[in-house]
Amino acid sequence: MEVDSARSDVSPLPREEYVEQAHLFEVLGARMRENIPAQEILESLREEILVTTKLPMAVDFMLAELRHLGAFATAMERLPHYFTPFQAFVMAEAENDRQRFDLRVGLEILRREAAYRAEGASRQGLFLYQLEVLCRNRMGYDAGLDAIAKDSAFDEHWRNWILTVRRQIGIVDMADLLFVRSEFYHERKAAEQGSPALFNELVAEATAQGFPPLFGRQEGRIAWANRKKDPLLLFGALHRQLGYPEAPRSAVADPEERLLPVLARRVEQLEARLKLVEEEQRGGIDLHRFYKPTDFDGVTGEG
Repeated sequence: MEVDSARSDVSPLPREEYVEQAHLFEVLGARMRENIPAQEILESLREEILVTTKLPMAVDFMLAELRHLGAFATAMERLPHYFTPFQAFVMAEAENDRQRFDLRVGLEILRREAAYRAEGASRQGLFLYQLEVLCRNRMGYDAGLDAIAKDSAFDEHWRNWILTVRRQIGIVDMADLLFVRSEFYHERKAAEQGSPALFNELVAEATAQGFPPLFGRQEGRIAWANRKKDPLLLFGALHRQLGYPEAPRSAVADPEERLLPVLARRVEQLEARLKLVEEEQRGGIDLHRFYKPTDFDGVTGEG
């Protein structure tokens, strides 16, 4: 038996859906940096998105939820046939006021995942990308791995193993968890018994018991080489070798970057107040500029 670690189509939606999803998340993140309201962004994106996809209908629903509840995550949770549980989880974490997780980072996470699926993702790469996202951004492993396990991209064997990782992460070395479910583990076991020909028999036996290899020889070798090391070194090596996207991470906040917009708004407020004071000293404030021309229709000035 040989694990197919090459990229294969494990995405439940057509490629064009993921291409448009990636565009949606990219534009949302970019325009939010310009302080454009999310509702306005979605309304304009509704016209940009390819109408032959189902994303425009999803955007309409997201707009409705945004107007009523002020959040994206609830809409994504209520569209499980279109958005994955992991996508909804990431958005919920980004919108949680108690978490120090930037919404723009969350959108970039979703953009990279959608683009990866559009290119043709492998189960190994998809799982490792999602797990690295949880690790690097200090998101909850319990709820995060549960959301990953519910992704339709993973079959029953993968789902059972992901839930095992959920129970054992932090107790068992992540490299060991990967190693024992790889082809390289059975290869070493056969070599230790002095008969490399036993490899196929060991794999068949493990598969019959419900524990087939989920990772190939290459991933197993990387995991073996990174045992008892920082998990980030493991992720770095796997990312380089498997070619899945690099997991975005929250940047260290720059105090000056946060302070400058606040100061700019205060300066604008002071300028507006000074103009009002100057107008009053010159003979009064012209109130007409605070109203639309139609506001004075029918007004004659008579008591």
